[in-house]
Amino acid sequence: MKKILVLLIVTISLFSCGGDQSVSEIIQKGNLEEIRAKKNEVTAQQNVIDAQIKSLDSMISILGNEEKLPLVNTLTVNKEVFNHYLELQGDVSTKQNVLIYPEMAGTLQKVYVKEGDKVAKGQLLATIDDGGMSNQLSQLKSQAALAKTTFERQERLWNQNIGSEIQYLQAKTNYEAAENMVSQTQSQLGKSSIRAPFSGIIDNVIKDQGTVVAPGPGSEVFRIVNLSDMYIAVEVPETYLGSVVKGKEALIYFPVLGDSVMAQVRETGNFINPSNRSFEIEIPVSNKEGKIKPNLTAKVNINDYTSEHAILIPTSIISENAEGEQYVFVAEEPNPEGEALVKRTIITTGKTQGAKIEVLTGLADGNHLIKEGARSVKDGQKVKIKK
Repeated sequence: MKKILVLLIVTISLFSCGGDQSVSEIIQKGNLEEIRAKKNEVTAQQNVIDAQIKSLDSMISILGNEEKLPLVNTLTVNKEVFNHYLELQGDVSTKQNVLIYPEMAGTLQKVYVKEGDKVAKGQLLATIDDGGMSNQLSQLKSQAALAKTTFERQERLWNQNIGSEIQYLQAKTNYEAAENMVSQTQSQLGKSSIRAPFSGIIDNVIKDQGTVVAPGPGSEVFRIVNLSDMYIAVEVPETYLGSVVKGKEALIYFPVLGDSVMAQVRETGNFINPSNRSFEIEIPVSNKEGKIKPNLTAKVNINDYTSEHAILIPTSIISENAEGEQYVFVAEEPNPEGEALVKRTIITTGKTQGAKIEVLTGLADGNHLIKEGARSVKDGQKVKIKK
């Protein structure tokens, strides 16, 4: 301190020892030697002034005790509820999406529905020409009625011990055979009627009226779909086998529709697919408006982890040292002027959701975490916190 004061006094004394003649007077004389001498003198004075300014700045810094502290912003850590969601993709399916085939050969005589019609279970959709089987059934019913009458009369006689046993058994056999023929023909004739196997919507009428059809591949007549019993089929990695279970909440978003629905996992598969190490889950979805269609793509967010007292911080303020450890800078409780010391704190992290990550160890509720300016501070440094 004393040396600086002495230096300052010396430089001021040197500056006060200038020549008596001014610059303008020297120039008016026009003497080159005197002008050069005056220039050297002024230059020396300028150097002295620069030294004086430097000395004054040093003294101001010392006497004023001014420190240029880094300005930072902080956020206060508070515990909160943290729900982590597993983001997956799935497709809409329905277990009632079938092709209806004819059960007998013949001409498609009449089609009673069109595409888009809602039908009930058992409703008649189309009929096939039975080739005279209905007339045959009428004859068989007449024969069965006659066989029944004969049997009943023979049975009364047998009960009265009239006639032979063979006559009774023969009448009974004829009656039962006639009834079986009627039943078989009725069953066969029923195949000429194509009926809805369940309630749903006729998605496609594949064969037109008058087309010859027959049982087997390539002869499908209708496609019927039940849009009220829809579900999302999702492949889940096996690492989430313990966390994605029946009853877990799921947020389902349909990008094409721009709509979201909440649902719960209905079923989880018991088989791990060896090709992609995943298991399948089913999530039912309501489809009251009928907008959701089979094979529609859906984004599924499943709640696989929840913490009631989690510490969440922005991922952008976390740094990593040479040992691979993650750390952040925590400011001590600031003084009235907003000044505080910085401490580098090693942390361990958990699951990430969006731009935030859960801190498992290293931070406590109420810590002042440096947010803006975290990349420019050092451990143990003093900072000024912006208000």
